[in-house]
Amino acid sequence: MDSLRQKEKHRYVRGDWVLYAMLLPTLLYFVIFRVLPILNMRLAFFTYKAKGPWQFAGLKYFRQIFSTPQFPTILRNTLVISFMKYILLFPFFVLFAILLSEMRFTRCRKFVQIISYLPHFLGWVVIAGIWINFLSYGGAVSELLSHFGIAPRNHMTDKGEIRWILMISEGWRSIGWDSIIYFTTIIGISPALYEAADIDGANRFQIIRYIVLPALLAPMSTMFILNLGYFMSAGFDQVLNFSNSAVQNTIDILDTYIYRIGIQQGQYSLASAVGLFKGLVGMVLVLCTHFTSKRLTGEGVW
Repeated sequence: MDSLRQKEKHRYVRGDWVLYAMLLPTLLYFVIFRVLPILNMRLAFFTYKAKGPWQFAGLKYFRQIFSTPQFPTILRNTLVISFMKYILLFPFFVLFAILLSEMRFTRCRKFVQIISYLPHFLGWVVIAGIWINFLSYGGAVSELLSHFGIAPRNHMTDKGEIRWILMISEGWRSIGWDSIIYFTTIIGISPALYEAADIDGANRFQIIRYIVLPALLAPMSTMFILNLGYFMSAGFDQVLNFSNSAVQNTIDILDTYIYRIGIQQGQYSLASAVGLFKGLVGMVLVLCTHFTSKRLTGEGVW
């Protein structure tokens, strides 16, 4: 019986070899840039040498991390920015998908979808340029406020506003793209459920509450848990491009710290230790959230 199953599997693979060949570049990408770096995370426990064997250092670099004076500030910045981007923004993606599904004019809905998807395909260098020109001294916002008698100023150098700018710009870039999975779930709901709700006299809010939201529970749980895996990242590309000397201490995160000490200063072992710490915390957050969600709602990542 097992040999028959193996032959059947091989037959399917041979029949769909083109599809498997198309997966090969993606598999190579993850092996080269995701799996192999994990093997070299051992550098966090060794002193890096360009020539000769690495010398075992134990927990030296981890102790060095936690004894660094600026590390608590960097960690706090990372947690605050990640909370704003991954927790506060999360409901808006679901709400946007629900609002899209409620639009009855198909052409208008498609237009809104296209416009909301476009920013996702822009790099953070381009997006940062747009927002900096928009919010800097003499930009569109300052010009608009000046008509109301408010003195123009550079919002990009305001420590009280820069984190909110990061959050709003992230939402502007991601709201359309990140709502796709929720929108496809909504349009996949059986029309019979809507017809039954209409017969029972349910209004739109009741339909959303008792039909749409329960259907969204599984993808919402999965995406929320996966997002927590990036909780210690906080968006390196975005922060690096939005940074300036006036606000660097306010938005300096772990990834920018790793970039400075690893790439710019050449302290590879110390940077690897910070990266390993960040990855372990992210893994723990994902596992804890998965098991909690599984226990409370019955839905998780797997």
